[in-house]
Amino acid sequence: MDINDVSHLYQQLDKHNLHLLEGIYHDHVVFEDPAHRVEGKPALVTYFHELYANVIRCEFDIEQQQQLDSQGFLTWTMNLQHPKLNRGQPVSVKGASHIRFEQGFVIYHRDYFDLGEMLYEHVVVLGGLIKAIKKRLGN
Repeated sequence: MDINDVSHLYQQLDKHNLHLLEGIYHDHVVFEDPAHRVEGKPALVTYFHELYANVIRCEFDIEQQQQLDSQGFLTWTMNLQHPKLNRGQPVSVKGASHIRFEQGFVIYHRDYFDLGEMLYEHVVVLGGLIKAIKKRLGN
C-alpha cells in the first residue's frame, strides 16, 4: 500500500463503491477533516456513508502526490454536487491530505481544506454574508 493506491482509490470513489475504503484503511485508523475526527475503520466507513448519502456527485482530481517512507501527501480538487449546496450546482474545493501508513494500511488520514469555501459560502442564507466578510478582510 502506498500513496499511489490511495490516489487511485479516491479518483474512482463514489457512493456506490464505498466498500473499497475497507481495503486501504487500518482497523485503528484516525481520520480528520475540518469538521470531524473519527477513529477506527467501522466509524470511518459509517462517516463516508453518511457523507455520500445525499451527494449527487463527488469526484476528486488528484493533482500532486508525494511519499517519503511511511508518509504521503496529496493535493486535490474536490468537485462536489449536493442538492443543499449552491442550489444543487457543482462546487469545487482545493485541498490536501496527509497520509501515514502502518502495516501496509493507512493508519492516519487528515484532510485540509477551507470548510467555508465548501459549505458556508454555498448555503443560501449564509453565502452572501460569508463572501461579504471575506471581501472586507481582503480575501
